[in-house]
Order: sequence, then C-alpha cells, then structure tokens
Amino acid sequence: MAKKYFGTDGIRGKVNKGNINGEMFFKFGLAAGTYFKNLRKSKQVAIIAKDTRLSGYTLEPALVSGLASAGMHVFLLGPLPTNGLAMLTKKMKANMGIMITASHNPYYDNGLKLFGPDGLKLSDRIEMKIEKLIDSKIIKNLSNPKKLGRVKRLENANDDYIKILKKNFPNNFNLKKMRIAIDCANGAGYKSAPNLLKSLGAKIYETGTSPNGFNINSKCGSTFPKKIQSFVRKNKAHIGISLDGDADRVILADERGKIIDGDQIIGMLATRWKRKKILKGGVVGTLMSNYGLQKYFKNKKIKFLRAKVGDRYVKEKMQKNKFNLGGEQSGHIILGKFATTGDGLLVALEVLFAMRKGKKASEIFNVFKPTKQLLENITVKDKSIIDTLKCKNAIKKASKIIKKQGRILVRKSGTEPKIRIMVETDNNKLLLNCINIVKRSLN
Repeated sequence: MAKKYFGTDGIRGKVNKGNINGEMFFKFGLAAGTYFKNLRKSKQVAIIAKDTRLSGYTLEPALVSGLASAGMHVFLLGPLPTNGLAMLTKKMKANMGIMITASHNPYYDNGLKLFGPDGLKLSDRIEMKIEKLIDSKIIKNLSNPKKLGRVKRLENANDDYIKILKKNFPNNFNLKKMRIAIDCANGAGYKSAPNLLKSLGAKIYETGTSPNGFNINSKCGSTFPKKIQSFVRKNKAHIGISLDGDADRVILADERGKIIDGDQIIGMLATRWKRKKILKGGVVGTLMSNYGLQKYFKNKKIKFLRAKVGDRYVKEKMQKNKFNLGGEQSGHIILGKFATTGDGLLVALEVLFAMRKGKKASEIFNVFKPTKQLLENITVKDKSIIDTLKCKNAIKKASKIIKKQGRILVRKSGTEPKIRIMVETDNNKLLLNCINIVKRSLN
C-alpha cells in the first residue's frame, strides 16, 4: 500500500501548496504527537529543529500547536543540522524529534523529517500509522486542557551538537595547520560548521553562512559544486567542504578544486576502515551508487549491497546486515560507528582526521575509476507516467540495448514531481541513446 503523505525522506513540497501549510502541519504535529504519546512512555517530549527557510517561521508554530494539543511538551532548538537533531533526540531521551526542512531543495519548498527516540528515521510501518492518524477526526486526538503540552526554546543546541561530534575523536585531535574552505549553503549548518572547525584550530574560509530566508541552496552548497571548487582555489585551501541545506549531505573538493562525490568518500573511508580493522560487515550503497565503486569493492574483497535511494533505506539495510558504513553518491553518508543518519559535518571530520598528518586530499581520494554515469531529472505532471505501457516498453528496450555494457535505472523522485533517469556505461553513444529512448516515452 502506497503512502499518502510521506516520501523517501519525510514529507516535502512547495510551501502553501498541497500538504505544506499551517493547517496540515498542525495535523502532522497532532498525529505524530498522538502516536508517540500512545506508546505510553513516562516522558512526553518532542524536540524541533529547522533549517533557515523563511517558511519555517510559519510552519513551526503550527507544528508546535499540534504537538502541544496532543499533550507533548516541546523544545525548540532553532537552526541545527539534521543529525544534530537526531543526536539530541537520543541524548535528551525525547519521544521524538522533528526537523523542519526541505534539505537540498530551493527556499520555496519545505517539509518534515521525523525521528524516533533512538535517533532513527521512522520506518514505513510507523509512517503509515501516523498517516492514519492525520486523516482521523481532529477532535479524537485533542488532549484535555489540563494535559496540554508546554513549549520552551533552547539556545545551546548547536554547542551541544558540537560537543557530541568532538567526543568521537581523540582529545588531542586538532586542525591547527589546516586551511579549510567551507560552504554551508546558507542552511542549517551555518553556525555549527564554522564554529566546530574554528574550535579545532583550523584557518577557515567560509561562504554560505549569511542566510536571509531565501538564499538556502541558491547557487551554493553541495548541489552547486562550482562554488566550493572556485572557493578552494581562490583561498589556496587544503580541502573544501560543501554542505546542503540541512547539512546531512557533504561534497568535498581537494586542494586542486577537484570535486569528490559521495561514492569516492565512501570508497576512501571503507578502504581506511578495513585497514584499521573497524569496518564491520561491508558497505551499503544505493541503486544510484556508481558501478565502478561496486567493482572496486569486489577487488578489495569488501562486501557491497545496494539499497533503495534514501539514507533511511541505507540505514535499514546496514542494521539488518550489521554493517557500519553506507551512503549515497549525493553525499548522504552514514558512519554507523557514530551516527544514526547522514551527517555532512561528521563525515568531513572523519576525512580531516585521516588528513591530520599532512596528507593531501588528492592523495587519499580517487580510490576507484568511476564508470561514466549520466543522470537526467525530467519534470512531469504525474509521476505515475512511469507505470504506463509506453514507458515500461521504453525502459525494456533501453535495458536490452545496454545489457552487459552498463546499466539503466528509471525511478520516481520521492520528494519532487520528477522522473529520474540514470544510465551507466563507458560507451558515450550508448549512454545518450538509452537516455533519449526513455525521455521520449515521458512526453
């Protein structure tokens, strides 16, 4: 049974259209609060963080109203990276954590990511239970006036998050000889990222740290790598770190300005962790992970599994197989030894720790040769077009043509009105031919 509100990573869409408005956020809060309250834990607490979108100021109060109406006490943390929320949900022993964000999307989108008391994103099963509560009569879930929740704002969430991150590394770890360029995408990491790196002694060159409500992910951040490339070269930095709007993704640039994507980061970390004997089981990638990475792991005798796209599914497969490393090409990387979800800052710290003795980024990365990969996102009115006979036949045709020379993947976006077409092969002519076959079926 398909979910009605939740996608691959929470709930997301255009503000004041569809489900992203004050009325629906009240219902989301009331439903989520009711679900977790009914688990009958003694402490009825929800914590909320957000990114820097202007719409957060309209959606947050509605969400708070719904949660408090369900009888949940609410703590507001303000702008904070998504994994900071996940970590503090667990540390504060809250029933749930909610991140108000649309991640790497433009400012006019917004949404929610929900976490349970263990700091993990909710399963499909729990999301479907919450969806039933969203569609139930509001009056059924409203608390008695004596049992309404209280609301309080906390000012030290970023400091607490930084402390948790630093505890994962030796006390003597520092970055005093490092020149680091960082692009915070004018998003949720604009405070914690520079403060963390400065506290470790690094020389920082920062951009994307002046949010105005509209400039989140705008020609900056991990989805606009040109920014960090030029910024590294301009400031002669040892490495560039580029986060997305809620800082759960990271893309890097080496000292020459060459981009290092999530697959290369995962390849390097897996190799290092195996050498240090801290890699458990193997690595979980996704359907989008480069075929070259898969071949590299096979040569290195590192077990590699693919999950559905979305770091939640990566984490689920990691847990099932008892792996401690996984992630996506986009830069969603989960360090299972330290975190329950993707964390751009934590991954960057792990990379910087590997570089601490003077190694160059260009030396420790580029561990495998990627297979040529082309990804096209086609905007459609109705994503169910992928299920039509015309589109199915086109996918079959392209798959038959590319067989044994590469692979093709066509899927619905879980967060946008788009069909994503990915083709991998070192044959350029075949690459374009397969893309065009499927594109024509979507018109």
